[in-house]
Parts: sequence; structure tokens; C-alpha cells
Amino acid sequence: MTPRPARNPSEPTVPRAVRPAPAAKKSAAAPPAPRRSASRGVRPAPALSDTDRGRLLAGGHHDPHALLGAHPARGGVAFRALRPYAQAVTVLAKGLRAELHDDGDGLFSGLLPLRAIPDYTLLVSYEDSEIEVQDPYRFLPSLGDLDLHLIGEGRHEELWTALGARPMVHQDVTGTRFTVWAPNAQGVRVTGDFSYWDGAAYPMRSLGSTGVWELFLPGVGDGALYKFDITRPDGSHTLRSDPMARHAEVPPANASVVTESHHVWHDEEWMARRGARPVHESPFSVYEVHLASWRPRLTYRQLADQLPAYVRDLGFTHVEFLPVAEHPFGGSWGYQVTGFYAPTSRMGTPDDFRFLIDALHRAGIGVIVDWVPAHFPKDDWALAEFDGRKLYEHEDPARAEHPDWGTLEFDYGRKEVRNFLVANAAYWCEEFHVDGLRVDAVASMLYLDYSREDGEWSPNEHGGRENLDAVAFLQEMNATVYRRCPGVVTIAEESTAWDGVTRATHHVGAGGFGGLGFGLKWNMGWMHDSLGYVQHEPVHRKYHHSEMTFSMVYAYSENYVLPISHDEVVHGKRALVSKMPGDWWQQRATHRAYLGFMWAHPGKQLLFMGQEFAQGAEWSEGHGPDWWLLDPSYGAEPDHRGVRDLVRDLNRVYAAQPALWERDTDPSGFAWVDGDAAEDNVFAFLRHDAAGSPLLSVSNFSPVVRAEYRLGVPEEVPAWQELLNTDAARYGGGDVGNPSPLKPDPAPSHGRPVSIRLTLPPLATVWLRPA
Repeated sequence: MTPRPARNPSEPTVPRAVRPAPAAKKSAAAPPAPRRSASRGVRPAPALSDTDRGRLLAGGHHDPHALLGAHPARGGVAFRALRPYAQAVTVLAKGLRAELHDDGDGLFSGLLPLRAIPDYTLLVSYEDSEIEVQDPYRFLPSLGDLDLHLIGEGRHEELWTALGARPMVHQDVTGTRFTVWAPNAQGVRVTGDFSYWDGAAYPMRSLGSTGVWELFLPGVGDGALYKFDITRPDGSHTLRSDPMARHAEVPPANASVVTESHHVWHDEEWMARRGARPVHESPFSVYEVHLASWRPRLTYRQLADQLPAYVRDLGFTHVEFLPVAEHPFGGSWGYQVTGFYAPTSRMGTPDDFRFLIDALHRAGIGVIVDWVPAHFPKDDWALAEFDGRKLYEHEDPARAEHPDWGTLEFDYGRKEVRNFLVANAAYWCEEFHVDGLRVDAVASMLYLDYSREDGEWSPNEHGGRENLDAVAFLQEMNATVYRRCPGVVTIAEESTAWDGVTRATHHVGAGGFGGLGFGLKWNMGWMHDSLGYVQHEPVHRKYHHSEMTFSMVYAYSENYVLPISHDEVVHGKRALVSKMPGDWWQQRATHRAYLGFMWAHPGKQLLFMGQEFAQGAEWSEGHGPDWWLLDPSYGAEPDHRGVRDLVRDLNRVYAAQPALWERDTDPSGFAWVDGDAAEDNVFAFLRHDAAGSPLLSVSNFSPVVRAEYRLGVPEEVPAWQELLNTDAARYGGGDVGNPSPLKPDPAPSHGRPVSIRLTLPPLATVWLRPA
């Protein structure tokens, strides 16, 4: 669908059925004055009380269905309609045509001598046009008791099927059900292009004590724009986008869009097998992508033509998208979400996004999306004080304000808010076949004192700094997702040493908490330390040797991903290759050596776009990767293409060698050969697969060739063959290596009875396997 042009959605638009511009409405205080005479036989209906009339017209009535529509009354059936700007309203039924009295202020009513309420429609007359419509106020509630019960309990795991705008057939009539949770509102009205953005036309009814408001609008369907006009507790009004909207206008416009999916999935094979093996025992190599800038101005469907082929060619097993949920400011990269259930419309419709995921699955590539339940922005048309009071945010201002980002934190202790987020996690996995959720900013959720000074936070009920509500929420979210969505993995961006991030929720740790239940966790410590090491000049690296070895002290405390993410190549941090010291050759060589070390280190790996071909400039969401570096007409193109060829081979060899992934979380799958060669800037270790077959990785982070370098090796291996060398000429290196098999000598070394002597290329990583 072609995106709609940006506009102010509170202003009227030209709707589908064009009619003349309406005349000004009469003031609510003006006395009723009929504009046209009613049909004979239509008597005046029982008058509304001043209170009911005033509340209805002001948008503050909890039960407009009790006042509008058709109701049995003494002497027949009373009809009442609210049709602002209409000049007449006529009731049509079999054998019946009765024009109602004009009561002023857009209200029309009449008492007809009928024994029962007929199956009727309304003929609404404007200055020079007439429209026959169904009366929204003749319908029973379209939301069931079970839905309301689950919402009230905060346990509706398919919340998106109950709240929001849902096209449906109700009482044999096609239309859209609108529902919204606004427990503090005096009243709620739905408005949109179907009402010419007149907020008065369609008041909703409150359904019991759940705080849910509902209205079924006949004739409204896919593509309609809408918002909710909420009457706050103080009587003022606020116009809000739908928190549960599954489609939104293209920013900066912010109306919600009625949508229903027509996509037919073709990824049955992928979905059937994706959970066959636990993710921590599987190859898992992730290409991180900011969709809007990977190839700027491409739509989801155009991306589906290019991205799967590119990622598959490079051998990554998964892509990870920076947040795709709707967000008003592109410069936030999606991390300040206003539409938690709506894929951003910048690149197309929700079905277009499904098409992209379908294409990736059919190419054998899993899809992870960044998910942001830690905070939300303060835009006055979104979640902040949604119904006039703090609702999604915490009531305590000290708990509501996020100190780092100028945003608001969710109230994880409120069951309806927790339900909103837990269901949202399941929604992305079930409705879009997403294979994983990378949960952003987990540390900021877990600690009450996160980025707060003494006196700016209050301890929990036990006197600690842990946010117990957030802990319970994350445990519930993970347990729900893993139960409902087999094969899906959740990944925590958690930057502290919180115990048990990837431990099962029912296993209590030393701190007294059950595990958070994530499948994987970003290893921020490894990222920080290893990047710190390689940024030093080689002559100084011996003083920082432990920065590369320390990660093995805690490598098996969690199930880790090694992330070189967007956060590390932006805003003054420099691109990965530009972090490396030395001339251009040394920078590229160190970049390649680092990737070889990273792919061999225990843990899964993630690489942000552009780093696979050694882009020298920082990433900017405004223009994305510098693809021109791969243009054959560019003189240094071979340098960049060589690095990309290395990434392709790293992924190819990685996938074919279970030693590199099968025992990532098992200490018996790793053994140092030499972790103390600080003077040489050398790191050598073994990886083993489940059967015990080894792979030897050796990294030389000095700019000199080390010939005849002796390393102790397992005596049961008769010879070693070079499997990958980051100094190969095809990658842009000097082609120093070990072309022939290396047979062990009976010379003890590094605590082993036999050893090999090999040539270590400068600033390079070499992998060897049994010949």
C-alpha cells in the first residue's frame, strides 16, 4: 500500500463517501429546535435528563448504548441517534420509514408504536446528500466475558485479539470493533476519517470494572484511520493513538490504522524445524541490521528481494533488526517506541513486513527483532498519562522518569501493564513468525538505582536495590514466550553481573532469585575488554593481555552472544576497522584477526552491518553502510571485498565445524593451549565438539611473523591442517601461513607430551583441524 502523506490527523480529511462540509453544530446549551418536521406517527421519545444529555454530548458518559439506539418504552420503541451535522435521521425497516424528531445538538429521537425492536438502519440526510447506515448502538457488546475476565486478571496472552481495532462480522454485519483500556477516563469516543475526525459522533461504552471501552462500527474496515478521544477525570479531552494499534500512519503523522492480515505464509518447513536443536548447541551467527538504512528508501518488499540473498551468501544464520515497532523519531533508531504492536510503516504495511520475514525464512535465515519494554517516550498522543492519569508509567515520579533518555518507565507491578508487554512479546513471535527477541536495556529495568544517585530512589520491600516487579515481569515474559512459541529464543542486553540471566526461572540462585529465563545474553564484558585490547598499539598490548583472557573466567556463567553491535560503531566510537592502530594495512589485518578470534571464542557472534566489509566511517542512520566501497571502480575495493570474503568463509567454516558451537556453554568444550604469551601477543586455545574432535585457534596480535612457533597439542591427533588463515592473500593479507600438514614432535610443550611448530602470520588468526 502506498504510504499516506504526512498530515495532522486531528484535522478533517476527505473521506471515502464525500459529502458537503457540515454546518456548525449548535451549542450544547442551546434549546432544542427541530430543523425539519418528523413523520406522522412518530411521537416524542422520553426526554434525556439534563445530566445524561450533558455527559453524552461532552463525551463523558460511560454507557451511551443505554441512551442511543432502540429501546422498548411505554407506548412502543424509542429510537435515538447522535448524528452531528445531520439535517434529518430516518429509521428504515421492513414496512417502516419514520423520520425522527430533531432534538438539537446532533441528537434525533422518536417513539414508534412498535411491539418489538425491528432490524433497522438509519437514513442520515445532510444538506444535499443521504447515507444509509447501520446504527452502531443497536449491537450487543462484541467482546466476550472470557476476554474481559482475562484482561481483568492481567492474563490475556493474546491481548491483541481483544483490544485495539479488529475488523470482524458481528451480528451478521461487517465492521470493526474498537476497544481500548482507559480505566481513569470519564468517557471515550472513537474518531477517524470515517467520522470526518469529529470527536463527538461515536461515544464508546465501558465494559464493567475492567476499564475497557468498546464500540462496534459497521462499515468501517481495513485502512481506516482512527484515534481515541478520551475525556480525562478533570473533564478535559486528549486525542490518543491506539496503544494496541497494529498499523500506524507514516511518521510524523500518528493516527492508528485499521488493518487485517491477508498474508499467506510459505515458511512451513522453517517453522517446523527451527526448534529441533537448542539454540545454545547450534550455530548462531547474527548480522545486525537497521532496516531503514541498510539500503535507504527500500520498502519491506524491496528488502525481501535483496537482504535474504546477501545474508545467505555471507553465511549468517540469523539477522537481527534494530526495533521495528513504530516510533516517531527516526534518529532514535526505533528505541523510543510509541506503537508497540505496529511494525513501522516507513517501509510498508504489516503484511509487507511479514513478506520480508517469510522471504528470509525461505532462504534459511532466522529473524530476531530488538524489543524495548524498558521505557517509552512522553509524546502527548501516545502512552504518557494515557487516560489523564499515570497508567502505563509508575505512579511514583521517581520510578516513572528514566534518568538517561528523557522517557518514562513502565509500571511492571500493574497487572494490566505487565499483560500489555507479555502479550506484545508473544505477538511478534506468533503474528510475524519472529524467531527471537533481543530485549533492550535489561539492566535499567532490574535495578531501582540504575543511573540514580543516593536519595533519588527507594529500596524494595527487602531493603535491596532490585526491582522485584521487573524481575517478575521478565520471568513471566520468558516463560510465556518459550511455552507458546517453540524454537524462539530471547536474548538479554544486560550489562551487569546479575546472577542467572539465562538460568531457568524455577532455579533459584545464591541471591535468592529464580533465573530470568533468557536463552542468551550479550557478553558486554567481552566486547568492552577485547575492543580495549585491540585499540592499543601492539607494543603496548602485552600490558593488557588479560583483557583478552579474562572472559574465560566467566564464559560459562551464562549462555553468551559476543556482540559487535551498532552501539560500538557510532557517535564517536569509530567503526571497527578504524578502532585499530597503525596504517591501513595494519588496521585491516587487525580487523581480520579480531574477527577470527571472535568467531573461535566460546559464545555466539553478532556483527553490525558495514563491519563485514571494513567500512571506515561510523554508521549513520541517515545514509547507512558505504556500499560504494565495494564498487569495482573504487581503487581500494579489493581491500574491502577481501574482508567481506573472510566473513563469508568464517561463517562457512564455523557452520561446518561443530567444535565452534556445539559446546559453547560447556567448559569441557574449551582448553587453553597458551593463554599467557603476553610478550608475544599470542592466544592459542582448543575447541572441542560433542564427540571430542578438536579445532585449534591461534591469534597473533603482533605485526611480526613468528616462525617455528611451538604449541603443545593433543597427542592423539597425527597431523594438523590449516583450515582458515585471516592473512590469506584473497582476504588482503600477506599470504603467510602453513600450506602443508603439521605433524607433532615428541617435544613436550604447554603441559602436553607433543607439540607442533607453525608459522604465525602477523596480525592474524589461524584455525587448524586434524588432517
